Amino acid sequence: MEIGIDSFAASPNNHKDGSKALQELLERIELADQAGLSFFGIGEHHRKDFLDSAPSMILAAAAAKTKNIRLGSAVTVLSASDPVRVFQNYATLDLLSGGRAEIVAGRGSFTDAYPLFGLNLQDYNELFEEKLNLLLRIRDNEVVNWSGKYRPALNNQAIYPRPKQDKLPIWVGVGGTPSSFERAGRLGLPLMVAIIGGETHRFRPLVDLYREAGKKSGFAQSELKVGMHSIGYIGKTKQEAVSDFYPSYKEMFDKIGKERGFPPVSKAGFDAQNSLNGALLVGDPQEIVDKIWRHSEALGGLEKITLQMDAISDHKMLMKSIEIIGSEIVSKLKTYN
Repeated sequence: MEIGIDSFAASPNNHKDGSKALQELLERIELADQAGLSFFGIGEHHRKDFLDSAPSMILAAAAAKTKNIRLGSAVTVLSASDPVRVFQNYATLDLLSGGRAEIVAGRGSFTDAYPLFGLNLQDYNELFEEKLNLLLRIRDNEVVNWSGKYRPALNNQAIYPRPKQDKLPIWVGVGGTPSSFERAGRLGLPLMVAIIGGETHRFRPLVDLYREAGKKSGFAQSELKVGMHSIGYIGKTKQEAVSDFYPSYKEMFDKIGKERGFPPVSKAGFDAQNSLNGALLVGDPQEIVDKIWRHSEALGGLEKITLQMDAISDHKMLMKSIEIIGSEIVSKLKTYN
């Protein structure tokens, strides 16, 4: 099994130190590459809390500093983007990185992109369906003929550049909507499941739906890859990890919860989410290895797992955690293959 990191490029002090924050993010990506992690993903948001409104730009800078780690989106808000530009951006990233680019396409858990780009939230699902189909058409065909509802038609239009990889990897990022799982399976696309709360086993019926839809569409089980995105942080001991992580986690999710009408985070609630069957991965290395394996069993097998550690903005803490992942977790997860 592979392990990576996803980042939303959290913006400390409301963008006052944005340049420093992005330089430190690049340092973390470079360290993750040196430590042997397999993937680093950058999200996409259009709000004051994050600096990731142009993720392919950050990833292009990272490509110049890294050698082996795969680089991708986490997720590209495809519903609010032009698939032509998305493909061109990530094909360019693929060329710059020597064939290490990936796209994780989704609808986004925040809705800030929709009013910004003049889109109607009532078209949330239809936008994604149409734009995903166009993105796949572009990936699989150099010259495209296509027409749809939300973008001008393409008539015998060649799309460049083409990526270094024969087939640019496109994953579908999903939350808890059954139709999203079914669609990914029907299209035979790898699935990245975001599980940031609750117990992992509750998602097994949805993952089974994905695999069954893929089977019905003629795809082999080996083609139907499943990954998991979770919130996590690894310390030398569990006590250290929780002590480092919980205050920032509470601050971030209290703010998001206030926007969405959720109650404040409690320590008891956090501990429940971080229990043996809970989705959070905050602890010491062996505990996290065991828990990742438990998540894999609960979901019928995982290809990779990515951790979002952005609740913490302290660069030294994040670097320390990446070092621990590289030295004490990467090799152990490989033995589970």
